[in-house]
Amino acid sequence: MYYGRKTMQKDTFSGKKILLHPDDITNGRNRITYFSLIIFTVIFGLTSRKMADQLPKLVNLYLGDALWALMIFLIAGFLFTKRSTLRISLYAATFCYLIEISQLYHAPWIDTIRGTTLGALALGYGFLWSDMLAYSIGVGFGLFLEKLMLKNR
Repeated sequence: MYYGRKTMQKDTFSGKKILLHPDDITNGRNRITYFSLIIFTVIFGLTSRKMADQLPKLVNLYLGDALWALMIFLIAGFLFTKRSTLRISLYAATFCYLIEISQLYHAPWIDTIRGTTLGALALGYGFLWSDMLAYSIGVGFGLFLEKLMLKNR
């Protein structure tokens, strides 16, 4: 239901109607746009790995992880077109943090997967707290980018 600038929505868990702020509402994300942004992010991320020796050390250390988290944010937006930006960012951050925490687990089968190029890109090698910060920056940039795109619609 639409009430002026505010919208009522039924809460998924409690079943109660809740009032949404306009920033929480999305009319749906354009999947073509998000797919294009995902491809661009992947290309940019892989290029940053190839040009690692030309980037400043600090940028080189965290850019790949931040771009990976941005890609996860964009994939979540691609999959869940009607969810709020905040919810998409929570999905993406949770996924990234869980993948990082999973790097504390080492068994021969998963280390074999991590030994492949695709496995290393998707699952990483070892747990680092600094990666959590890089993921937060990547998801935060995605949140900022989406808010900017929604504002310009």
